[in-house]
Amino acid sequence: MRPRGPYKVFRVVALVVVVLSLTAPLLWMIAASFKTNVDIYDTGKALAFSPTLDNYATVLQQANYVQFIGNSLWVALAATVASLILGVPAAYSMSRFNMRKSALVVLMARVIPGVSLLVPWYYVFSNLKMVGGFGVLILSHMFVSLPLIVYIMMGYFDGLPEELEEAALVDGLTHIGAFRRITLPLSVPGVATAGILSFIFSWNNFMFALVLSDAHTKTLPVAIFDFVGYASIDWGGLMAAATVVTLPIMVIALFVQKYVVSGLTAGATKG
Repeated sequence: MRPRGPYKVFRVVALVVVVLSLTAPLLWMIAASFKTNVDIYDTGKALAFSPTLDNYATVLQQANYVQFIGNSLWVALAATVASLILGVPAAYSMSRFNMRKSALVVLMARVIPGVSLLVPWYYVFSNLKMVGGFGVLILSHMFVSLPLIVYIMMGYFDGLPEELEEAALVDGLTHIGAFRRITLPLSVPGVATAGILSFIFSWNNFMFALVLSDAHTKTLPVAIFDFVGYASIDWGGLMAAATVVTLPIMVIALFVQKYVVSGLTAGATKG
């Protein structure tokens, strides 16, 4: 039997290297958000520096980031709720009635590059006088959220036993009634998983908001570029803004990770 001592040491070292390589950029971003631009450029103050909150004051007060946070929350929540309302019944129908070809058409949206649709979308929505409004941002984010929700919920519905619905039909319920009273309550973990992932993708979406928003409706990922100028970059403000964008999603993901994992694996097997 081979000694396990060297293997344990190698595993610990490998884990430390992987964790450091993944967290080092994030830790540097957070540390830089508390530095002045002079300290950021000074390699001698990488670890030892005098922290300052001026960057966060600039982000939250002078740059009007509270409004941009509200924009991101509104767009992400509206796109997620609308996608759930449309996607969950669609996924149920595709799962129960074996509409695999229709499901494939919907899931193709996950393959098509979003940038290829920006020019047609901008042309259509500009003619409809919708560019710069929240409606066009919500619709564009639903292009990402809706296929994701359909994909997750189809796998979840495939894993639920059909015998429960058949028993409900025998008791006098319609297919819609069985879905509303039996299947939907059982699929709450899957709905929560799909909703959480949809919200995260919408919150982090940059490309659609960059083209289809204006100064009053732009979201946080786009607002970060206010700190990038033609001649210089405010690295302290940029890192503080990036921290404001990143930390809420990290906190959400930390607290709901077990629900996400359970929801993704619940539909992995059928029966």
